[in-house]
Amino acid sequence: MPRLRIRGPDGQSSLTLSHEATVSDLRTSIQEKTSIQIFDLKYGYPPKLLILDEFDDASKLIDLPINLDGEQVLVSRKQTETPVPASKPATLHSKQSQAPTHPPASEATRNASNINPTASFSFAGVGEAPSPDMLKSLPSQSQNRSQPLSLQRKPNPTADDPPEIPIPSRAAKIILRIMPDDNSCLFRAFGSAFFGIMDNMTELRSSVASYIQDHRDEYSEVVLEKPPDDYCRWIQTENAWGGAIELNALAQQFAIEICSIDVQTSRVDVFNEGVGKRCILVYSGIHYDTIALSQADPYSMDGYAQPEDDVKIFDAKDDAVLEAAVELCRELKKRHYFTDTAGFEIRCNVCGGRFVGEKGATEHASLTGHYDFGEAG
Repeated sequence: MPRLRIRGPDGQSSLTLSHEATVSDLRTSIQEKTSIQIFDLKYGYPPKLLILDEFDDASKLIDLPINLDGEQVLVSRKQTETPVPASKPATLHSKQSQAPTHPPASEATRNASNINPTASFSFAGVGEAPSPDMLKSLPSQSQNRSQPLSLQRKPNPTADDPPEIPIPSRAAKIILRIMPDDNSCLFRAFGSAFFGIMDNMTELRSSVASYIQDHRDEYSEVVLEKPPDDYCRWIQTENAWGGAIELNALAQQFAIEICSIDVQTSRVDVFNEGVGKRCILVYSGIHYDTIALSQADPYSMDGYAQPEDDVKIFDAKDDAVLEAAVELCRELKKRHYFTDTAGFEIRCNVCGGRFVGEKGATEHASLTGHYDFGEAG
């Protein structure tokens, strides 16, 4: 009896079919579970496209060349179907602000295609290819790297005692779940939020590579700063950093909205906006962590549920949680829980040399082949 997990824009559900179930039965069941009439399906790791139209509707599932029993099937709305309207009330939209004050989440930048290509430490932005003027501003050395830079943060006491933002109306609090300081922090943060685990980085890296390979028109050499095949091999190495490119790919692959809050600026970048569910990550310059909602539990010692009971997937229309997460990031900034990648001092762990910002580290790596750096004390 085939059993599947169906994950669509509005969440996950289980599906049990009889031994006699056909392709037509599967299609109808997915439509009923997700309320999506025309859809794309992906299954396995890395996710592979499942095209039901390649099979006769009367074909039994047990006779197909693929075994779906126990699989998680990702359901996304096909582009030919009318998508969820992108427009929202005026309180949820704004233009990017250059003001030094911190805008609330409802006024923050929420369009991933406008991300500054040099905003994250290692990667260019996602979306349209950068203009020639923008390309001139990119560090040319990054196109010649033979391997990714490795950078360790300075210890910060906030990691041991992160701030919390109560939401009395929910009898809950917003908290920061800290990810290990390694080059997989983005993948750990997303895995923690979406799957509830932090150790599936290899699979998530492969998933990103698969998405890029399937969307070469979107991810050209200009956007990736290297040939797509090289980039896909590179991102699957354990030392490769993730950034906007990876966030967009993961959001699309797993049919979820990802909000990334920049601690230094309070900017909110949104990937795959318009789907039903979201997770929230916190970007602190060279590191990613995860936002979680911890609900009250009168029987626990501290009055709240255990970490394994965290809620990390939220309704995409629930801006109360997003507002609280932005408030938490403002507290993180007060505690200097961020790295200014343009102006911080970096120490080469190979030769001991000191440099300023990403540009200095990149130039040194290009000249010497030294890729192991730490934030100078």
